Amino acid sequence: MDDDETQKVLTPVEIFGVDVREMRLARRMSVRGLGAAVGYSGAYVSKVERATIVPSAKFAEGCDRAFGTGAMMARQRQSAVEGDHPTWFVPYLQHERKASRIFTYSTLYVMGMLQTPEYARALYRRGPSRFSSSTIDAKVLERASRREVLDRTDPAPPVLWVVLHEASLRVVMGGPQIMERQLKRLLEDAERPNVTLQFMPFGCPPATDAPFTLLAFDDAPTVLHAEGPQGGRPQDTPKITSAAIDTYDRLRAEALGQSESLTRIRKILEEYAP
Repeated sequence: MDDDETQKVLTPVEIFGVDVREMRLARRMSVRGLGAAVGYSGAYVSKVERATIVPSAKFAEGCDRAFGTGAMMARQRQSAVEGDHPTWFVPYLQHERKASRIFTYSTLYVMGMLQTPEYARALYRRGPSRFSSSTIDAKVLERASRREVLDRTDPAPPVLWVVLHEASLRVVMGGPQIMERQLKRLLEDAERPNVTLQFMPFGCPPATDAPFTLLAFDDAPTVLHAEGPQGGRPQDTPKITSAAIDTYDRLRAEALGQSESLTRIRKILEEYAP
């Protein structure tokens, strides 16, 4: 077998890490030195170089300043984060980062932004697609990076409102332990002042059985994102988004209030706990 066939194919996140290390070494900088230059610890730099974390946008911009590379590292980081996503999903990610308010309805699965790495990994392993371990690792890291918007301070994090159908907490992804950690994550996220979770029990016929997300902006029209068998695309036609807003209002009215919703999630959590 040729060497080219046995050589490991690097993921976009791994390539970013390799490039950071090579440019750092070319400039005779230590990991601590680069960390100080970009406002991160040396440990963070090491994790980026080893591709065990997805670099933040702030880190990539800091590298551009430290290395004198214009906006090259920021663009490469953006491509790395979006590299394994299907083309139709990239516009959604771009809108998600800019939205000031996110309203989403989850039916069978917990929304990507709130998934634990273990839950996301189990999702990627399901179905007929057989991704390699390195590809799954990259996809999980990229999905985890979507949580960055919840932790940002400037601009303020978006308001996130999630209606969770009971099925999304009953479909077991990866086993009871993974589901236990996922539900704990949901309860932790519900403590954030900008996050609201509502539970839609099986006994309540919902306004729709199709998952969708509404992304609202301070200075742009609301965008609807709904996926189908062939993927999805953003919709910002007023007639379409207005109908989706009405549907979401009905879902919120039909679902349990946040306090009762969290009580129900805790009860389901007890079923997964050993």
